[in-house]
Amino acid sequence: MKNVLIIINIVVSIVIVALILMQGRGAGLGSAWGGGGEMFATRRGIEKVTLRITVLCIILFFIISLISFFIK
Repeated sequence: MKNVLIIINIVVSIVIVALILMQGRGAGLGSAWGGGGEMFATRRGIEKVTLRITVLCIILFFIISLISFFIK
């Protein structure tokens, strides 16, 4: 059981890294593929969805880590 949790944790951590790299600090997701330099005060569209998925994956990673810590 513990091995399965560790494998799931590794997969979730890779997804978290990929999502964080996709966000691009301050530049926005659109400029990563040659978009213009428009700046918005809030996240919109795919950037908002990416941020929410990232937060959910981080929470999932934390919960799985705690469960695997307490399982012998």
